[in-house]
Amino acid sequence: MTGVYDIGENSDCSVDATISGNVRDLVELFRGLPNAKASFATKYVNPDLLDWDPRGRTRIRFSLMPAADSRLLDIRTSPIADRMAAIDDFVSAGYEVHVNFSPVVVRDGWLEDWAELLDQLGDALSPAAREQLAAEVVFLTHNDRLHEVNLGWHPKAEQVLWRPDLQQPKRSQTGGWNVRYRTGHKGRYVAALTELIADRLPFCRVRYAF
Repeated sequence: MTGVYDIGENSDCSVDATISGNVRDLVELFRGLPNAKASFATKYVNPDLLDWDPRGRTRIRFSLMPAADSRLLDIRTSPIADRMAAIDDFVSAGYEVHVNFSPVVVRDGWLEDWAELLDQLGDALSPAAREQLAAEVVFLTHNDRLHEVNLGWHPKAEQVLWRPDLQQPKRSQTGGWNVRYRTGHKGRYVAALTELIADRLPFCRVRYAF
């Protein structure tokens, strides 16, 4: 049994690798461990990683969302089209490549935009990439403190991130308030998107959705 270890929980390793050799050291370490695999999510395409020879022992999870959401929420990251186009290259270079559909934001037309994204992803993938693809689906969770920060520098994003009409609060362990889509409604949102994935990307296993 192989254990999977997230090496980028609090950062984007693809970005970190532009300024530090630590990420490469980890990829090279894991390629020699028979029962362990490294994993990290990224929103940045770093072609330097293609020369690292991971031998299938590192999983990269490219974060994807509809282009309309990305233009609003993904500031200073690689365009969604570039991330999708890079998947085949990283599979060929010896990485296991999954996708993160995250964060999923509920708004007018959200499901139609996700259908378009899924079709684009299917068209972009080679047979080899399709065969090993899996996805994580994570719906938006927000909090009051980040909301206040964002109001100061990116208020347009808060129009879709902070939706009291759709969300319910829950007190966090640190004393603040987290908000997530309301119980009952969220279950329907999750079911709608996972059914859409099964229809548009039947080869893509959904590892979890919440």
